Amino acid sequence: MDHALRVIEFDRVLAAIGERAVSEAGCAAVHALRPLADASSAVRSLAAVHELRRLIESGDGWALDTIAPLDGALRRLAIEDAPLEPPQLLACAQVMAVARAVRRLDARLDPDGLPAEHVSRLWGEAALEKRIARTFDATGAVADGASPELGRIRRALATRRGRLVDELTRYARELPERVRVPDASVTVRNGRYCIPVRREGKGIAGGLVHDASASRRTLFVEPSRAIEAMNEIRELELREAREVDRILRDLSSAARARASELAVSYTALVELDSLRARALFAGEMDASPPAFSEGPSEGIRIRGARHPLLVLDAGGAVPFDLDLSAGERVLLVSGPNAGGKTVFLKTLGLLSALAQSGVLPPLGDGSRIPFFRRFFAVIGDEQSIEASLSTFGAQARNLAEILHEAGDRDIVLFDEIGSATDPAEGGALAAASLRRLARQARLTVATTHLGDLKRLGDEKAAAVNASLEFDGTRLEPTYRLVRDRPGRSYALVIAARLGVPEDVLAAARDRLGPEHVSLDTLLARLETERSEVEDLRTQLERRAGETADRERDLASRETALADSERAAALEREAERLAVLREARKQVEAAISRLESEFATGDEVRRRESKRAARGEVERALRTSSRALRALGESEPPSVARAVRVGDAVRWNASDRPARLVEIRQDRGVIEVGELRLTVPLRDLTPHSAPETRSSGPARLHEAAGSAQRRPDFTAATEVDLRGLRVDEVEGMLNPAVDAAVVGDLPWLKIIHGKGTGALRERVGQLLAGDPRIRILRAGESNEGGTGVTVVEFE
Repeated sequence: MDHALRVIEFDRVLAAIGERAVSEAGCAAVHALRPLADASSAVRSLAAVHELRRLIESGDGWALDTIAPLDGALRRLAIEDAPLEPPQLLACAQVMAVARAVRRLDARLDPDGLPAEHVSRLWGEAALEKRIARTFDATGAVADGASPELGRIRRALATRRGRLVDELTRYARELPERVRVPDASVTVRNGRYCIPVRREGKGIAGGLVHDASASRRTLFVEPSRAIEAMNEIRELELREAREVDRILRDLSSAARARASELAVSYTALVELDSLRARALFAGEMDASPPAFSEGPSEGIRIRGARHPLLVLDAGGAVPFDLDLSAGERVLLVSGPNAGGKTVFLKTLGLLSALAQSGVLPPLGDGSRIPFFRRFFAVIGDEQSIEASLSTFGAQARNLAEILHEAGDRDIVLFDEIGSATDPAEGGALAAASLRRLARQARLTVATTHLGDLKRLGDEKAAAVNASLEFDGTRLEPTYRLVRDRPGRSYALVIAARLGVPEDVLAAARDRLGPEHVSLDTLLARLETERSEVEDLRTQLERRAGETADRERDLASRETALADSERAAALEREAERLAVLREARKQVEAAISRLESEFATGDEVRRRESKRAARGEVERALRTSSRALRALGESEPPSVARAVRVGDAVRWNASDRPARLVEIRQDRGVIEVGELRLTVPLRDLTPHSAPETRSSGPARLHEAAGSAQRRPDFTAATEVDLRGLRVDEVEGMLNPAVDAAVVGDLPWLKIIHGKGTGALRERVGQLLAGDPRIRILRAGESNEGGTGVTVVEFE
């Protein structure tokens, strides 16, 4: 297993993933990944990586700060009474801080997923974390404020040291010129304060010599007068060290009491770091979790597979698809040298090994791969001088081991099987071995140049031929996998391109048997035909794209036409309303004229004037009706749809549903809210009829034409506008007001509801300035309040 993982460069991929970890321990955890023992564990690990990738790419991010190394501190905490060093205590605090920060992300994780399980194990104690942080300064040393006693000791030390330096400086200046060292100052040697003097002045300076210069001409002397002060300083330094040690031991004891929680939390953070590194890698690969097939009855489906290291190398990987049925257990890949066969072989092994290790491999959606128990691989030149093995000897040894050990849940990868020896014998041995592995292993993938092996796929030995495409014109590999077709070697073609003399090439062709020439010719013809098919497919795709563009253009034109028709319909509606408003002006003028003529008359004459005015109204409305017909009624409204008493109907002059309550010959009485109207039956359609507002301009014209016909109004004291849009109010309100005026009603109650106030505002706009209205007010509390507007007429 380890040999196979090494030769397919599994560790190189893990090293690339480990670079994305934020801690050394997380990087080491990635390096330690190996294929798991069961599919359920691998599926759970892949799901965890996929979940973190989704969170990272969601926009909110899923941050993880640097995790300090804690292994040394944990080993130290396992020793009773052993104090931690300041960097180790700071590492404990930093790990607790990261753990508390990550725990705040808990709500964003799937509670049943692996990341949430790791997060639930995190521990951090804010009080201990802050206590450690207060103990140390920015340099990592114990701060003066770590304890009151330490502060007092350090202040005393600073004072003593300052006094001693001043005293020694004065003493040095008092020494004779021949003893002093120019520009010398007080210095520290072996923890003691000294002054530099010339060697010949030692007796004059007196005291203890602690050091000498490299030339031995200068001595560093602690004068006798400084010894006592220095001893006091030394005592304070010892007290300082004891206080610092006490502080470190107290903090270490507090950490030791929670050492188990700290260790568990650190391990969980390392696991999360490993998962996050894999999630970042999966995002760069655009990887998807594959399904695993554990039984031999399921086939293999690979979509968009790429070699991960080639993806990282500026995206230089050509994806490939591969489908194998349950009975297809050997895949033979052929083609020229440098055509990508070995890379393809490693890619297949890597995809499975990575997925089984909890790393999302660079696969597309919908992929299904077997869950292998063991990996066997023979790739590259494995000759051994020490073991006296040639390349073929090493291959034969590995082949023998594989044939003895490979089972029905294992994968075997063999690069250039049967090579490095006589082609006939090597081909025969390879063919026999592959037939054996077809019965024995779950999947065997082998690359070859041998012509005999290329025919193995035709012998119904559960083998499938495949090749990596090669451009014979440019003599360059395309790295595209082609199933069910062996590849040509292109050896003589490439040799000619590289300058091998033509007479040598001709002699080589003569030595090739007719069977080889026939196979090579067949493969060349297949490649040509495949190229032609690809060209046709490209042309069809281009034409399909052009067709799609034309369809989008037609759809855009249809939309523009529909918008134009709607605009025209709206313009006609505006013209219709303008005609009605003009009719209303004529009515009002008639009423004003008649009232002025009979202003001095009695009440009987006033009523007669009003009746005459109503006659004027009817004549004006008939005139408006003729004008509306002139605006473009295309055809008479349909009367084919029969309606019956009790039916839900729609009156063409209104968008509101109504109910037919009575039929009077060719007229019907309808209820629209609280309003009863008598209208021609031909203007009524069943409510479920298809002629709605979306039926197009023709229907709008029909509705407009129907709406013009003046209905016989049965005046009502209420009109209910609730449920209408603002632009529908005028069509219901004006007929109701006209009916009330014609019916000589003293007032009209307009119900519009409270809501946002938009309907109430629109009602006020439409009725403002109407000379027929004496009072326009909001309803009283017993009338419906602000949800009602009451109109009182002249």
